[in-house]
Amino acid sequence: MKTVIMAGGKGTRISSVASDIPKPMIRIQGKPVLEHEIECLREQGFTDIIITVSHLAEHIMNYFGDGSGFGVNISYYIEEQPLGNAGALLKLRSELTEDFLLLNADAVFDIDFNRFVAYHREKGGLVTLFTHPNSHPYDSGVLIADDNGAVERWLTKEDVRPQWYRNRVNAGLHVLSPKVLDMCGISADEVGCERDGKTVKADLDRQILKPLCGSGKMFCYDSPEYVKDMGTPDRYEAVCADFAAGRVTARNLKHRQRAVFLDRDGTINKYVGFLRDIDDFELEEGAAQAVKLINGSGSLAIVATNQPVIARGEVTFGELSEIHNKMETLLGREGAYLDGIYFCPHHPHKGYEGEIPELKFDCDCRKPKAGMLLKAAEELNIDLSRSWMVGDGENDILAGKAAGCRTALIGEGDFGQDMTVDSLLAFAERFAEEEGEK
Repeated sequence: MKTVIMAGGKGTRISSVASDIPKPMIRIQGKPVLEHEIECLREQGFTDIIITVSHLAEHIMNYFGDGSGFGVNISYYIEEQPLGNAGALLKLRSELTEDFLLLNADAVFDIDFNRFVAYHREKGGLVTLFTHPNSHPYDSGVLIADDNGAVERWLTKEDVRPQWYRNRVNAGLHVLSPKVLDMCGISADEVGCERDGKTVKADLDRQILKPLCGSGKMFCYDSPEYVKDMGTPDRYEAVCADFAAGRVTARNLKHRQRAVFLDRDGTINKYVGFLRDIDDFELEEGAAQAVKLINGSGSLAIVATNQPVIARGEVTFGELSEIHNKMETLLGREGAYLDGIYFCPHHPHKGYEGEIPELKFDCDCRKPKAGMLLKAAEELNIDLSRSWMVGDGENDILAGKAAGCRTALIGEGDFGQDMTVDSLLAFAERFAEEEGEK
C-alpha cells in the first residue's frame, strides 16, 4: 500500500521554533518529525512513500533523498504554486491505483497502521478517518457517526455543535480509495489553472471528504493511540516531553496497554439511584481533574458501567448515548477525556413493566462479572495485571478482581480491595504519584 505524506505547509504558527526549515524538519529527540513518521511506517511494512512538498522543499528532498538510506522508497511531488491541500492528490491520481494512506507531515504519532488498514477493509468504505479523544474537543474538528461508525456529520471548530457530543476528533490520518478523487468535481488538468481570475485549488475536507457524510461510505476508526499536532510552540514542547517520557511509542496498540477502569454512577457522576434523566447527570467534584491525571499518566481511562435501566425499559440506547455524550462534553471542557465507554444493558430479573425481554438474562458482562473489562482488554490490548478497577461498590471490586486487576473502593467497606479512598480524585492523585515514582 502506498503512503502519501503531505509536507507542503509553511508552518507559520511554529515559526518561532524554526523559521528557516519546513515544519516537518523540526527535530524531536534529534530527528526531524518526518523521520519519526517514516520510521513508524517502515517498521510496519509501509515502504512505498510519496511526499508532497512546496515550502523550502529542498530541505526535505536533500535530507531524505530517494529514501534508500532510511529503508524506504520515496518519490516527490513538488507544488510550484499552492494547489490546496488536495491539489497534489489530484495531480498524482494516475499513480494512486489502490487504497492508500494519507498523512500529514507535521503530526506526531505512533500507531498500528496494519490494524487501521484492516478496519478500513473490514468496513468496505471509500474513506476511513483515524479518530480519537483529545483534551480540547471544544476547539477541534468533531465527527458524529452512527452505531456502525459511519460518519453522519463533520463539525469544524467553527461550526455550531450539539449541546452534548462525543469526544471524537478527526486526527488527520486517513485511508482513502482513489475513487474519491474522481468525485470532487475537479480534474487533475483543472487544478492550478485560472478560472474567473482565480487559481483552481482542491480542498481535501470541504470538497472530497465532507460530501461523503451520510453516504455510508466514510467511517471512523476510533483509537486511543498517540496522535498530536505539533504546530504551535506550546504543542511542540508538549510532544517533546511525551517523547522523552516514552508515551508516544507506548500508546501504539501493538504494545500492551495499562488502563484505569472507572465505574460511572457514584464515581464519575453524582449518584442519584437509577439515572434516567440526562438533567440529573452531574460530575462528581474533582472527577474531571481525576480523569485528567489518569490521562497524563499514560494510562487508558475507560468507563465500565452496569446500565440495567436499558433492560428495564426505562432508558433507550439513544438516551443512554446522549447521557454519555454529556459526560464526555463536560469532561472535555476541563481538558479530560475517556478512551472508551463499555456498558452492560442487561438485567437478570424479570417482571418490570415495559422491560425489554431479549435483554433480561444472566449475562457475562454485568458486574460483578468481568465481561466488560475482558472485552476492553481484547479490543485495546490491555494488560489487566497492570490495570485498576475503581468504583464505589462491591460489584466493582469483584469485577476488577475477577479480571485480574488491582482495585480501589471509593467509600467504606472491605471487599478485598487494594486501596480505599474517599473520592475518584483521591485515587487519581495517589495513582499518579505511584506511577511517577516508577
